[in-house]
Amino acid sequence: TWAHDIHHVKRAKRRRSLVRKRRERMDAPGLLLQMDGSPHCWFGNKKSCLIAIIDDATSELHGEFFKAETTEGCLKVMRDYIEQKGLFKTLYVDKAGIFGGPKRCNFSQMQRACEELGIEILFAHSPQGKGRIERAFDTLQDRLIPEMRLRQISDTQSANHYLQEVFIPEFWQKNIVVKAKEVASEFTPIPAHLNLDDVCIQKEYRKIRNDHTFSYGNKFYLIESALKHSIAKQKIEIRKRPGGDFCAYFAGRHLAIAEVIEPTKPSLYDLEIQQKLDAIALAEELGNVSEAARISGCSRETIYKNRRLLREKGPQALKRTFCPDKHHKNRTAKEVENVVIKFSLDNPHLGQAQISAQLKTLYQIDLSPAGVRYIWLREKMNTSALRVQKAKQMASAV
Repeated sequence: TWAHDIHHVKRAKRRRSLVRKRRERMDAPGLLLQMDGSPHCWFGNKKSCLIAIIDDATSELHGEFFKAETTEGCLKVMRDYIEQKGLFKTLYVDKAGIFGGPKRCNFSQMQRACEELGIEILFAHSPQGKGRIERAFDTLQDRLIPEMRLRQISDTQSANHYLQEVFIPEFWQKNIVVKAKEVASEFTPIPAHLNLDDVCIQKEYRKIRNDHTFSYGNKFYLIESALKHSIAKQKIEIRKRPGGDFCAYFAGRHLAIAEVIEPTKPSLYDLEIQQKLDAIALAEELGNVSEAARISGCSRETIYKNRRLLREKGPQALKRTFCPDKHHKNRTAKEVENVVIKFSLDNPHLGQAQISAQLKTLYQIDLSPAGVRYIWLREKMNTSALRVQKAKQMASAV
């Protein structure tokens, strides 16, 4: 265009696309495994997430359905695969925070568990880098979803059973899995000193106070285990269980803990209810309401009323109730307020000064513009739009 010809607008730089070299499969199984999650409508009408792990050398697959791609789900899938095959060398994942990418400052529960197991984590810079698992999800979405719909699978438990017991053994193993270049496997058995229950679990750390207490989840806990030496100012390990419970460990030793329940200060309402209950109990003990009223500092009518409320509705009925609808003596008379409200709804375009002047002329009501506005605020009609809306509502109700 002419703008480009006079160099008024700079032309966009044409950058050459990056040339990506095809990467060959690993030579032996267990050298490299790729892991990722795929949110999709796999079954039913709601989205779920399939977390899967695949061997780069043979395309052997293991997966499980979860509600979302969570740390707990990734740890469970990795643990199940390790129990079946053994420990592998490298895990190839994206830069998601679950795997310890830049969003988590290079730390996560998955990264911590892999370090304890001796597994190296590699981060892919693009989806094409871990194309093995991405293409596996494409195949699963093409083949697995129709099979589950034909079998009317609509819950997570049935979907996991069909995926692991039927689809993978009968279709994936026979049609997708290939032979590795080398026969020898790089999977290693789990060492005797490693317990997957202690590794594939979410862990957090808290500092122990001088009185052997620590805080977790907005609560205080006391260490009840017998200790030979003080462990104050040390870090205690909190292991979160799948059910939401947790247990505490220090130097690999399980510690018995108990929640510290601190006394709370009663509220004014609780104190008031207790005073009324004490007055009723005193009247029953003395058998004389007049004497109980004199000692308690309240009237006999109050004790009779509180006794009736306690018998009919329980202790909570003794809580003080307020009467906001009570018309104060200094407030504008009810009849004048009704006239102001009716005249304001009939003339919603008039302001508070005009309403005050018209009331004085037509109805001989001497009310200041501020008094008109107080009535409007009380009735929630302080703008012309609110007055028009309220007028329409009253007209429709009639």
